[in-house]
Amino acid sequence: MTPQQYQQFEALGLNLMFALIFFLIGMAIHDVLKKGEVPFAGKLVVWGVLTFGCLGFIAKGIIQAFWNTQGLG
Repeated sequence: MTPQQYQQFEALGLNLMFALIFFLIGMAIHDVLKKGEVPFAGKLVVWGVLTFGCLGFIAKGIIQAFWNTQGLG
């Protein structure tokens, strides 16, 4: 494995790890929001931030992997 391939796998793994962390934080917040009296707008804001954060890290990992394999990086 070349150093460039190693860096690509490392970056992809890091982005997936961050996405998983966002998902787990979201599950923890979901449990808290179910138990407490939180307005619906507050729930939408929390889930919006967590969802877009998770999707952003996944998209960044995919785009970065594609960009590096094309030799454009």
